[in-house]
Amino acid sequence: MDKSELLELKKTACKVRLWTIEGVFNAKSGHPGGSLSAADIMTYLYFKEMNIDPKNPKDPDRDRFVLSKGHCCPALYAALALRGYFPTDEIKSLRHIGAMLQGHPDMKGTPGIDMSSGSLGQGISAACGMALAAKISGKDYRVYAMLGDGECEEGQVWEAAMFASHYKLDNLVAIVDYNGLQIDGNVMDVAGLDKLEEKFTAFGFEVFTMDGHDFEQIAEVLDKAKTVKGKPTAIIAKTIKGKGVSYMEDQVGWHGKAPDADQYKTAMDELNAQLKALEA
Repeated sequence: MDKSELLELKKTACKVRLWTIEGVFNAKSGHPGGSLSAADIMTYLYFKEMNIDPKNPKDPDRDRFVLSKGHCCPALYAALALRGYFPTDEIKSLRHIGAMLQGHPDMKGTPGIDMSSGSLGQGISAACGMALAAKISGKDYRVYAMLGDGECEEGQVWEAAMFASHYKLDNLVAIVDYNGLQIDGNVMDVAGLDKLEEKFTAFGFEVFTMDGHDFEQIAEVLDKAKTVKGKPTAIIAKTIKGKGVSYMEDQVGWHGKAPDADQYKTAMDELNAQLKALEA
């Protein structure tokens, strides 16, 4: 990746964060913390990694993305809008009655959404089905699923992991947004995810770890994932909840609430300053 590509990705990720805050503020509800932690990875997937075409969102040969932690859809909507699937102003109607953008992804009503999700643990299972369908039909598309670290407490995640390993789904990449916090507090205090890498390895995955905010690391790991044969890949992405907004960073209270007017202004001022610095 050259310097110009890296710079564009950083600017786009900043815009994803700006529109994430815009959406949650206008909705007066939502999940900013985990959306902001996932913004860089989503940016890389939608603007660099995946084989997709906003003009043909149902292309049968496209790569698929499943947001298993569906409550963090504000960042996904921002990435989709900036990529050209629908106008960015649509984000201002997030969670409003009759609006296209619901509080969780809806594959029937939103262009670019490959799977409806929200019930934690179910998205990764759907992604496994998509990956197996590709194998059966002789397609070479890849399936990317993003999970929350707290979501990995769900038993269904590990049922899906057994399935993926059994069917040798080397076209499946599970990305865990490991920001260390969930709705009830620190992940390690709630149920404990100690040795998560070893758990996925034991379930038959090729496992990588990366800094989920470092585009060069993201690029390197996703390139390695494409070389894995005969088994699925799991990527443990170390991130910061609320990344990019100072008062939200690593604060569990910002898991599921919207900023008030003053907090909104502070967040937008900070993110716009970051964007301006990148554009200088």
